[in-house]
Amino acid sequence: MKKNSLLDSLKSTFVAIIIPLEILVSFLIYKIILGNPNNFQGGDPANHPLPGNYLGIVYKGGIIVPLLISLLLMVLTFSLERLLIIGRAKGKGNVKNFVRLIRHLLSQQQIDKAMQECDVQRGSIANVVKAGLLKYKEMEKNHSLDHDNKIVAIQKDIEETTQLEMPMLEKNLVIIATIASIATLMGLLGTVLGMIKAFAALATAGAPDAVALANGISEALINTALGIGTSALAIVFYNYFTSRIDHLTYNIDEAGYSIVQTFAASKN
Repeated sequence: MKKNSLLDSLKSTFVAIIIPLEILVSFLIYKIILGNPNNFQGGDPANHPLPGNYLGIVYKGGIIVPLLISLLLMVLTFSLERLLIIGRAKGKGNVKNFVRLIRHLLSQQQIDKAMQECDVQRGSIANVVKAGLLKYKEMEKNHSLDHDNKIVAIQKDIEETTQLEMPMLEKNLVIIATIASIATLMGLLGTVLGMIKAFAALATAGAPDAVALANGISEALINTALGIGTSALAIVFYNYFTSRIDHLTYNIDEAGYSIVQTFAASKN
């Protein structure tokens, strides 16, 4: 299921453009900004970074660093995109107040007024509620079905509309979840490669060089720091967005239940 969702997300035009673009930007940042000769002793990126120069230290993390930077940029980009989409799905005004108003109007049988409020609110909740209200009015005029079948028809229409709205809310969240899983592993990979490089250089030098070994280890650990930081950020954003989506889903279910219950309590 998760693999299919990831494949579906990767097929979208936005994702197909943004991922290669951010990988390219990350390599440019790595080469031009982090790899600036002014960050290193003697103006040579092959030498050790200048004391306290963190840009040079990060550069020395190796080829995995730009990949980790690209993952960080992806987390920030897709989080901003989800923030905008979920904010738009929420609609205008307070969601709880909107649901409370719809329930009040339904209790007063003011169906047209409730539909007008949906047009004002907009968003995913308003779309589902309006679809249910339209079906409500249709069933009121339908004399070929019994009352129970009319209730089932309203429920089905609300569920179908909800299923159309939910993919829009959850789209690209699987990418953030995937980054949360692989960022730490990629950071550890970079650290292992850096440690191998550091100890290989030490072995080639012959005489033990504690300073060179310490520099090599600190540079290798940059990958772990970047990986863990990116993963932690992705987890925070993922949990935040899933929490907001759950809240929206709860309000959709509450409004849909009110519509069905109001119709169930009415007469043919």
